[in-house]
Order: sequence, then C-alpha cells, then structure tokens
Amino acid sequence: MIKIGIFGATGYAGYELVKILERHKSVKLAFVTSQSLAGQWLDELYPQAPHLLLIAGETAPLNEVDVVFLALPHAAAAQTAVAALNAGVRVIDLSADFRLKDVETYEKWYGVTHPAPELLETAVYGLTEFARSQLPDAQLVANPGCYPTSVLLALQPVLAAGLPLVGPLIADSKSGVSGAGRAPKQNTHFVTVADNFAPYKIGRTHRHLPEMEQGIAAWNAAAPPLIFSPHLLPVPRGILSTIYVPLAGSPDEAELRGLYEKTYANEPFIHLLPAGQLASLAHVIHSNRCAIALTLAGNTLILTAAIDNLVKGAAGQAVQNMNVMMQLDEEMGLV
Repeated sequence: MIKIGIFGATGYAGYELVKILERHKSVKLAFVTSQSLAGQWLDELYPQAPHLLLIAGETAPLNEVDVVFLALPHAAAAQTAVAALNAGVRVIDLSADFRLKDVETYEKWYGVTHPAPELLETAVYGLTEFARSQLPDAQLVANPGCYPTSVLLALQPVLAAGLPLVGPLIADSKSGVSGAGRAPKQNTHFVTVADNFAPYKIGRTHRHLPEMEQGIAAWNAAAPPLIFSPHLLPVPRGILSTIYVPLAGSPDEAELRGLYEKTYANEPFIHLLPAGQLASLAHVIHSNRCAIALTLAGNTLILTAAIDNLVKGAAGQAVQNMNVMMQLDEEMGLV
C-alpha cells in the first residue's frame, strides 16, 4: 500500500485529489493539510468528504509517506517540494513551480524569485502521454496546467510530424470558474459570471502561455507563434479549446486523422472523436478524458479539445502520473 500526503487539500484541485485517492485501491491517505483551516475536519468544508483532520503543512509527517501531492500556490509549493525531497519522498506538484525549465522565464511571469531553481532541470514535465518513459525514475513531477493540457494534447501529433505551418497558431480557450481557484475574486462572483461570457488576460498576459510555448518548441522548434485567448465560461468546471493550425500545401483530412489515430491509438484517456463530431464539455466532465476532434477548413486544421480542468487538467492527471511513477495500472482510481 502506497502512503500518500496531500498539501492543500481544501482547494478545488486538492479536494478532487482526495476524492480520487479515496477510491484508489493501492494507496492510503496518511495526511491532508490546510494552512487556513488546520484543526478542522475536511467534511466540515465539503460535506461529502471523508472525515479527515486537516493539519498545518509544517507539521505533516513526511517520514510516514511515499508520495506527496502539492496543491499549493506557486513558491510555497517549491519550498514544500524541497522539504519532501530531502525527506526521501517523491513529489507531484500541481503548481507552476517546476513546469518551466528556464528560471528567468518563471521569475518574469510569476514575479517571485524561484525558491529551488536547481530542481528545474531534473523535474519531469508530467504530460503523461508523452512523459511515460521518464516517470518511473522521477523524484519530482511538474503536473501541467489545465489550459496547456488541452492545447498541447491537441497539437502534439501535428507538431511532432513536422508539417509545414504558414501562420500563427491560435488557441481560443474557455474555462469553467473553478479554474480560477477557490479564493473569491471580483470577476468570479456568481452575479458577475452568471448570464455572462467574457475573455480575460488575452494577448501575452496569461501565465500559461510560456508553458504552452515551451511544449510547442520541444516538438517543433520551427513552429510559428501562439496566440492564446482564454475566456471564462459561466459553468463550474471544464475547458474547451478551439485551436487553429494553418497548414502549407494541400492538407488531406484523412491523412491528418490517421496521424492522430496512430499517436493516440493506445492511450486510455485520449478520446479521438469520429469525423463529423466536435469535442464538448459533455464528453469529459468528471472524467480524466481528453476529447479531441479534427475539422479541415481549406488549409486550416481546426482542433477542438475538451477536458475537465479539475481532473485531466489537475488532480486526475496527477494521479495518472503517480500510477505510472509507481508502476501501477495507469487507469487505477480514474475509471
């Protein structure tokens, strides 16, 4: 039985981790933490939660666990990761602290000095479908962001194939309100979100942009720039990304579909939709699936990709990474 600790169990992603791991047959939850609610019980906050005592992070018994999940704010996550690694515990970090390989890029976008830059080189970027070979030996896994998960999974086959691209890539993405986190904000109040639909942080201002650019460059260094336009949907959860890929020459939709079928043929959580169907939130909510659909409009490949931002975009992908890391059935706890 693998012993698990969760730091930050009261946030949306942290509580999603609790729900998944409670039904996982090969793990035992040893502790859950909350800095603001230490001393209370998790089911006081979430009535359907197990009766788990919330403890402060600094009192967490790291000597009693094999793996910890960090559902903490950036910078705080890195500090906790260092303590866990020093205690011989493997770490899966859901924050942004280890996703970017370049420390200057991290510090520019997050506005803080990185607490542990020496770990950036060895951290495994845990987009599971393309990190599987690295995970069994990983001590530290950087779980991808939710928007990047939807965009990168959709783009990878066409980028890795090296098809010539003739213009900017455009990712027009929409997220449910839980993507903004549990802390209340003016733009996420019910009366602001309900009966509304709004873009935010368009241009080059969203912190997930350099993460997506890093992934794109790793698969195709000659790829054109990415234009990323996020929007806030008046729904609790889910992400739908519509991605425009301008191709040179005379692209063939059947050949493109064959490329995606070959890439994702044996992937348990990638659902490639048949021709004529488009991805929607209904394909993926409350699951670890990523639904991807292809449409060719002239020379432009239009991809639609849907995930649940709290599952495949956060906690589910983190558990998928843990399963591979610990050499368990990859689907355990997730189906």
